[in-house]
Amino acid sequence: MGLFKKKDKEKRLHKEIDIQKEIKKAEKEDESLWIKCSSCQELLYRKEVERNLDVCPKCSYHFPISVEKRIALVFDSGSFSELYTKIEPIDFLKFKDTKSYRTRLIETRESTRRNDAVVCGTGRIEGIEVLSAIFDFSFMGGSLGSVVGEKITRLLEEGRDRKRPVIVFCASGGARMQEGIMSLMQMSKVSGAIYQLKSARVPYLTVLTDPTLGGVSASIAMLGDVIIGEPKAMIGFAGPRVIKETIKEELPQGFQRAEYLLEHGMIDFISPRKELKQRLHNLLSLIAL
Repeated sequence: MGLFKKKDKEKRLHKEIDIQKEIKKAEKEDESLWIKCSSCQELLYRKEVERNLDVCPKCSYHFPISVEKRIALVFDSGSFSELYTKIEPIDFLKFKDTKSYRTRLIETRESTRRNDAVVCGTGRIEGIEVLSAIFDFSFMGGSLGSVVGEKITRLLEEGRDRKRPVIVFCASGGARMQEGIMSLMQMSKVSGAIYQLKSARVPYLTVLTDPTLGGVSASIAMLGDVIIGEPKAMIGFAGPRVIKETIKEELPQGFQRAEYLLEHGMIDFISPRKELKQRLHNLLSLIAL
């Protein structure tokens, strides 16, 4: 007989899922129980993806996430405080396509409960205070308009004055066509503010998520002291379909994905979502003033 006897481990019963109840709940909330991965095309159970930090369990594709989820993932609990909440876009060109720009703004504000496509604020990452801008792709494709440019410029200027690192989480389809040349001018405006921030020797970091395209990739995203990509994020200026139709040639496998850009020296490293906070903290510990 042995001197020690191991206690039998309690058997944990798996929680049974009432599929009919889940279906009714999904119908009530107007969402599907299933989600299709944009990378591997697998049909996935939505709750399983959400439990995995909105990462595909099959191929590790990182789905776009909301601003609120990004804040909860990266910043210390309760430390994020939003800035510049009163700035709102206006339809100064009286632009109209199938709808007027004014109507689109009203509808998008109601659906997203947000004034524009970027949220700026101050927060802490493992105790280190930073200033941050987080793009919201659900607001008109995270497009770069006059208000987005103004808010990010103010954030960069505050980072310069307060000697605080600035981190921008990019997710955008490019410039906002409804604001014409005013949206394109934001590229130069923000780039100038980034130059001033760097001249003051304050760190500027960018995190490129899926997708980061157009004017945002050509200015804000690619000017970071350290450029970080999420796995399989699409990053580029024009989309691959447009490029293929323009040059009339087949594109390389994985073209414009984060892994391709890392291989060709366009970004510094790729970080899985669950490791991002710790990696940002490690970087800031080395380079923050």
